[in-house]
Amino acid sequence: QVVQLAREAGLVKLGRVGIDGTKVKANASKRKAMSYGRMGETEARLKTEIAELLRQAEAQDAAEDGQYGVERRGDELPTELARREQRLQVIQAAKARLEARQRAQDAQDGRQVDDDGNTRGPGGGACQRPFGVPEARAQDNFTDPDSRIMKTGDGFQQCYNAQAAVDEGSQLIVATALTNGAADNGQLLPLVEAVQDNTGARPAVTLADSGYASEATFVALEAQGLTAVVALGREGKAGRALDPARQPATQRMAERLATAEGQAHYRRRKVIPEPVFGWIKEVLGFRRFSVRGLAAVSGEWHLVCLAQNLKRLHRLGWAPA
Repeated sequence: QVVQLAREAGLVKLGRVGIDGTKVKANASKRKAMSYGRMGETEARLKTEIAELLRQAEAQDAAEDGQYGVERRGDELPTELARREQRLQVIQAAKARLEARQRAQDAQDGRQVDDDGNTRGPGGGACQRPFGVPEARAQDNFTDPDSRIMKTGDGFQQCYNAQAAVDEGSQLIVATALTNGAADNGQLLPLVEAVQDNTGARPAVTLADSGYASEATFVALEAQGLTAVVALGREGKAGRALDPARQPATQRMAERLATAEGQAHYRRRKVIPEPVFGWIKEVLGFRRFSVRGLAAVSGEWHLVCLAQNLKRLHRLGWAPA
């Protein structure tokens, strides 16, 4: 509604729109995360310890009434055993989450299990990793399982990837999104479509860095008649090698970037969304989510972007009639 009001007031022009993402810390410590490999080791150790504690409990059953009090039924778990049982349940739940995510990813990648129980890739070749079994380094966080370890300016942190589409003229946020994937790939088209839903108009030009580049995205943008200037490599480094026969849309993007007009557009990319992220983190002081879970965190990000837009509207001198 705020975006629509700004659009009706003539503040949002949708000439150029810059799209970018920023990593925001989750309400969870990376120290509360564990790798899949370590989970397996810890699970085996806990099972051994639990079995030993049960054996000791059975051997000392006669002494338990005196040790734990006659007011108890006598079937409560000793403290050490209960603690290990609880820890085991937490780790087994985390393992199950990792395995479920891996099964979904493997199915999406076209992996299958043949009649002999072997995992096959999309081309039919044998895979070394069994279907649905995560890599040993895959991690899950016990505090906020939806968050992920991501690389930030402060090193690797437990984070979410907050996305925003920013109008150049007003520097108002005209669309938002939030994911728990570190990569930006796949977010460009949904954000452009969200801009259209929120404003009733489409950007003249959409700008984004190489993290958003993919042949599928470029094909979809062209199919909808949307103009975009998206980098194909990191600035100052050689671009990716292209096969025009297999990546015709990417080739056309490379040709656009090579023109004077394309370069003029792309030079504006950083100065559109990055100041807005700076205002959010430095002026609003928002550097960490206060809630947990993807749905709740997404709602908090929308609220933060709303607050930023209201401050920006005030700065622009807008007031309701």
